Amino acid sequence: DVRGEFRGDRGSCCVVNTFGASDQAAPLGRVHAIDVGDEAVEIERALGLLEFVGIEQYAYSRAELLSYGQRKLLEFSAVLMSNPRLVMLDEPAGGVNPALLERMVDRIRQLNGQGLTFFIVEHNMDLVMDLSDSVIVMAHGEVLIHGTPEEVQNDGRVLDAYLGMA
Repeated sequence: DVRGEFRGDRGSCCVVNTFGASDQAAPLGRVHAIDVGDEAVEIERALGLLEFVGIEQYAYSRAELLSYGQRKLLEFSAVLMSNPRLVMLDEPAGGVNPALLERMVDRIRQLNGQGLTFFIVEHNMDLVMDLSDSVIVMAHGEVLIHGTPEEVQNDGRVLDAYLGMA
């Protein structure tokens, strides 16, 4: 059952990283948020979020049976249960097929348009440049540049650090 176990402070959320090598066969981690309130309302909201990310057909399936990309969408919907103001995503494109990635990107855009802020750590530069208003590029633990996608794409330090082309 993809519905997690909810405990903790309402409005806060901690999602356990469930995509490590040792976790591949394990069910998706748990989202913790206190004061569940009306369980029927919470279930309705969870089902609505599963529909929002496009995996409602798996609402009563075991998370371990979902594809890697579907698990990422499930984790994304679990994070949204807490109504966050900021969502941090670590490598959202990693290992996700193009169709599922497009779905996630569409949902990120929609939520961002509604005022939700995203902090994304990603190596897929096409995705970063497409989604971001502001980009920070780091190399060896140091900030190379902080600027617009256009500024970053045209910066010689970035080209040299990542492509050896400056």
